[in-house]
Amino acid sequence: MTTALKSAPDNDTSNDPRLDAVRSFWDNHVHDWKVAKSEAGTHEFFLEIEAYRFEKLAYLPKLVKFDGYPGKTVLDVGCGVGNDLSRFARHGAKVTGIDLAPHSIDLARRNFSQRGLEGEFFVMDGEAMTFPDNSFDVVYCHTVLHFTPNPRRMIAEIERVLKPGGEAILMTVNRNSWLNFMHRIAKVEIDHLDSPVFYMYSIDEFRDMLDVFEDVQIIPERFPVRTKVHSGLKARLFNAVFVDVFNLLPRSVVRGAGHHLMAFCRKRAAERG
Repeated sequence: MTTALKSAPDNDTSNDPRLDAVRSFWDNHVHDWKVAKSEAGTHEFFLEIEAYRFEKLAYLPKLVKFDGYPGKTVLDVGCGVGNDLSRFARHGAKVTGIDLAPHSIDLARRNFSQRGLEGEFFVMDGEAMTFPDNSFDVVYCHTVLHFTPNPRRMIAEIERVLKPGGEAILMTVNRNSWLNFMHRIAKVEIDHLDSPVFYMYSIDEFRDMLDVFEDVQIIPERFPVRTKVHSGLKARLFNAVFVDVFNLLPRSVVRGAGHHLMAFCRKRAAERG
């Protein structure tokens, strides 16, 4: 396991052997949701995991205007099963999803078909996309940058395929988060920490990685909510004590400890002469 707790390397090596390990990991885990009761790939499965995801990440529909891009071209880099992308699509966006793992793309296509939604899906490496420059109005990339071998390269590719003035909505994991702190002192579980690559960043490090964009706003989010998938004494104490105590603290005090760092970025409207 490669678990890096500092910035990813800047070197631009090609054919990184870790890509195969990442692809294999997500082929075997993209459907592995403890909360799901239905068979993977069924309509009920997609609804179950979507409900759980957006309950745990209640901040997402508050920060991301899924209904705000009708007629716009939206690319989801690392789309997984396509649940987030479906929210753009159902509000009229022209959507494309890519993922390194073929099983993810297969599930995303099934998801869209069962929902009666249109979208294009490709097995593709987000660090080396085959789209032309200036192709999309919006690029969305959530729960991906900390799992890819070279996040800086992926960010550069996202900026490249955005149209001038286009918007990137990105997310990574905060090294200084409440959850990472609880993991260190109480061994609280962090999802997919056993993946071949798992990076964490400070807010300043993440901002530095985003220097290819003209405008950047970073918002720490994801604060404690009660767990539904863990049990035992540790889970009971977490649910009954920690969650309530933490959320009594003023958000202005604990804002920097959010486990997720959401970045809203704007590409330059035109190349400067």
